[in-house]
Amino acid sequence: MENELGTPSAATGPANGQVAEAWARIRGRLREEVGEVEYRSWLRQMTLAAIEGEEAVILLPTRFLRDWVRSHYGDRLRSLWSGESLGVRRVDIRVAPDSRPVEAPDEATPGAAGGLAEGGLAGAAPAARATQATLALAEPASSPPRGAESRSSESRSDWAAPLDPRFTFDSFVVGKPNEFAHACARRVAEKPASPGFNPLFLYGGVGLGKTHLMHSIAWAISFGGQRNVAYMSAEKFMYRFIAALRSQSTMEFKESLRSVDVLMIDDLQFLIGKDNTQEEFFHTFNALVDAGKQIVVSADKSPSDLSGLEDRLRTRLGCGMVADIHATTYELRISILQAKAQSAEVDVPAKVLEFLAHKITSNVRELEGALNRLIAHANLFGRPITLESAQEVLHDILRAHDRRVTIEEIQRKVAEHYNIRLTDMSSARRARNVARPRQVAMYLAKQLTSRSLPEIGRRFGNRDHTTVMHAVSRVAELMQADSTFAEDVELLRRMLEN
Repeated sequence: MENELGTPSAATGPANGQVAEAWARIRGRLREEVGEVEYRSWLRQMTLAAIEGEEAVILLPTRFLRDWVRSHYGDRLRSLWSGESLGVRRVDIRVAPDSRPVEAPDEATPGAAGGLAEGGLAGAAPAARATQATLALAEPASSPPRGAESRSSESRSDWAAPLDPRFTFDSFVVGKPNEFAHACARRVAEKPASPGFNPLFLYGGVGLGKTHLMHSIAWAISFGGQRNVAYMSAEKFMYRFIAALRSQSTMEFKESLRSVDVLMIDDLQFLIGKDNTQEEFFHTFNALVDAGKQIVVSADKSPSDLSGLEDRLRTRLGCGMVADIHATTYELRISILQAKAQSAEVDVPAKVLEFLAHKITSNVRELEGALNRLIAHANLFGRPITLESAQEVLHDILRAHDRRVTIEEIQRKVAEHYNIRLTDMSSARRARNVARPRQVAMYLAKQLTSRSLPEIGRRFGNRDHTTVMHAVSRVAELMQADSTFAEDVELLRRMLEN
């Protein structure tokens, strides 16, 4: 039984005061053990609903949070409750969408009316509007947007991208290829705008974890409740700037953007060739850094290799901390697959995980997608996951990876073969000794990869797909007319395929 305040009544177990004090101690212990960032990310939103005999009922607002807390902290919660001498032997973690806790300055302060100020007993009032405004930019895509106090907050929440609740530091698997980038991201999340870490520039190939780290930083900072975080893609930044120009509301755009505490721009390479947008981003960058605000940027190349960006912007981006994420190793891929299988609570044989880690080496996104397909197939048909079923279900992916070549590999090999710089592949130079190898690389990218023409064009300095089409047809013509040239291209093809 619960009274109208959502407080367990005496009939359900020990006196309410004892329960409140025990719950405060448990939360305090957890906070000390896991640290501030992890606590605010996963445990802060717990509320205690009741003590039912030997069972404590804990509520969380989303199914995702419930599953995560149950799998990662369930045993510890049971242990802490058992040590409180209240007769609690079990913990039941449930979903209750309206169970968000009240904000409070101190974690373990018993509230008036017999509840707890933060993470108290179910039935507490919703979070304060000021905190709602602060977190509006960091709402998960599955959650409705919260209210905002000011016009600028409303504007930012309208165009800042939602954050994926799966992408947190806890779910990021660290290995040799990404440990430096992960450490830098952690530092920025804990101490934004630290000297030497502003801006933070993350770069690496597709599907290696840049966006995951960006979201992790945003979640960690946002859960502190004190800072406004604006996360968006470079493409969305450009579209919003163009819309502001058309509606003659550029001042509102500038004021809204420059009032944030942390600005995060993903895939900056899409601003290459967009001179007016680069100009606006440069001035926004300077205004925020001068005001002591944090900038976090990601791209597929380092600042020095982003040919097409203005020199002054490229220099500013490289003046902080630049961290690269390398291609995954076998050990890291195994760790990622094990973590994914554990999170899904599915028993996947070790030999299947090893098989996937050996076969799918391009990026983490595709690796996780393959495992998801295996799990879904096993659940739908009620069959165990075996090496044979993996080969059958993933035959198309495995066949593609038997001959998979990346555009980056093609660019590097062609540049080495023709003795030109790798940056010339995406530069604006039109000299014959540069333009011809670039066309050869585009031709091989079309022949050896499954990438679309627009995507190939973007990898070659944001060129239009018609430029790629012209390069492909021109190389094909030259191969028919010049046998020496044709042998050269075929040699490159064999080197890449083997």
